Amino acid sequence: MITIVPKLASADDEYTPEQRRAVDAQLAEGLADIKAGRTYGPFDSADEMIVHMKAPLKTRVSAKRRR
Repeated sequence: MITIVPKLASADDEYTPEQRRAVDAQLAEGLADIKAGRTYGPFDSADEMIVHMKAPLKTRVSAKRRR
């Protein structure tokens, strides 16, 4: 019989120090945005959120077509 046991990732080996600094910087930036009120929503439904997210895509596609 063979037993397979998954290796649990520890916080020490999940990211390199450089990757950890990048992640921490992005988290700090996101938290600063939230504190400054630079957020969207709340949305009443997932469909409403998806429409909001797709709106810039439509703008970019139409801008490319005009070129």
